[in-house]
Amino acid sequence: MATAVAHSVQDGVGWVLLDGADRLNAIGSKTYRQLSDAIRNFETKPVRAVVIYGAGRAFSAGADIEEMRGFADGGEFKAFIHGFTDALDVIASSTLPVIAALHGVALGGGLELALACDVRIATPETKLGLPEAKLGMLPGAGGTQRLPRLIPQGVAIEMLMLGNFINGERAYQLGLVNQLCDADALLDTAAELARQFLAGSAQVPAAAKALVTDTTRMNIGDGIDRERAVVAGLFDTEDGREGFAAFVEKRVPKFVSE
Repeated sequence: MATAVAHSVQDGVGWVLLDGADRLNAIGSKTYRQLSDAIRNFETKPVRAVVIYGAGRAFSAGADIEEMRGFADGGEFKAFIHGFTDALDVIASSTLPVIAALHGVALGGGLELALACDVRIATPETKLGLPEAKLGMLPGAGGTQRLPRLIPQGVAIEMLMLGNFINGERAYQLGLVNQLCDADALLDTAAELARQFLAGSAQVPAAAKALVTDTTRMNIGDGIDRERAVVAGLFDTEDGREGFAAFVEKRVPKFVSE
């Protein structure tokens, strides 16, 4: 059975449950479509924060291997990955702050889902990792891009190349996890964090998220192109010409702009 997604609203908080405990909440195409639908639904309601959590013993053990085993060819796998990444982009680009509450394991696609969220809380014992390397693969739903933006690149590269896990305590030390708590306090901790968002300005999380996202996604080549354009524009201003002239003439520049 594919992992279903249940969602509800309580006191301004949208709750999203990965409801497939018997298979450790494996994420299939039905699952990720329901995830993105839930987020879009919350955006039309008086919801100020979202919490995503898993039923049973885990947050999510990853993408649904059983579904992928049935693919006839690479084209079907490519379509699956494309749909998964699109669904995670809905979460990452949402105007709502999204909290991932992690316990048990958050592996492969499960960790990629958590990486697409804005804030992560976990138990010290939670296992986090991208084990695709052990299958001769790499994560394909944003893991190679989002993980190195959240933790030191060397650690991210090691996790990607070896597929090894880290626990919640190590993830907290690295900054991958924002808060640690006991398993029996996980949802209460998530609710308290959500209430902090409710108590603040609604426009602040949306603006902060957009600002960070817009600049983080720019690759270094595009960033240098932007830099060149700005610097060329500055050079062609009155102050730009005066600055170079004063340097050559060994005098203090007389800028006209303030």
